[in-house]
Amino acid sequence: MSFGKVTRRRFLVRAAAAGIVVGTPRLSAAAQAVASVLVVPASGPGPIPVMLNVNGAAHALKIEPRVTLLDALRERLQLTGTKKGCDQGTCGACTVLVDGRRVNSCLTLAVMAQGKKITTVEGLANGDQLHPVQAAFLQHDGFQCGYCTPGQIMSAVALLAEKRPTDEASVREWMSGNICRCGAYPNIVAAVRAAAGSAS
Repeated sequence: MSFGKVTRRRFLVRAAAAGIVVGTPRLSAAAQAVASVLVVPASGPGPIPVMLNVNGAAHALKIEPRVTLLDALRERLQLTGTKKGCDQGTCGACTVLVDGRRVNSCLTLAVMAQGKKITTVEGLANGDQLHPVQAAFLQHDGFQCGYCTPGQIMSAVALLAEKRPTDEASVREWMSGNICRCGAYPNIVAAVRAAAGSAS
């Protein structure tokens, strides 16, 4: 028996069923109250048709409105380059571009991205030719475990497209929404600056 799975509710229901609490009015009343609570399963709108334009290809999906863009990409379209890190918009591992702007796909509903151009890390390379930012990350060893790398690269691509300053402090500031738990920041900054053509 796993003690980690025993909840107070489960204990009271089982105790009431076993008749353990008979004779202890207070526990018996608590058990009856718990057992009488009707647990309503979560419900919501059913699947709806959603058309996503990802990396230049249109994808017709039928998903619930509550499905995030991240889950639609990873679980419905098998585009697993976009990573699920914190799943609450803190780490930036799920960064993708929507109409050229970086977004945390874990905080964006897929239905919100309909009619927009979505770019994931899989859509950056041109055949066998890497995007300049991808090449710079390789050249400068801008990753360690690599889990955050797709989000870092997408954020860097947006940073350069936005024509932000590329001095070291600015790159750190504009990339601050992307966390590298391995601490490869010096190499990431060097890669971004190299891709911008501003490395010293």
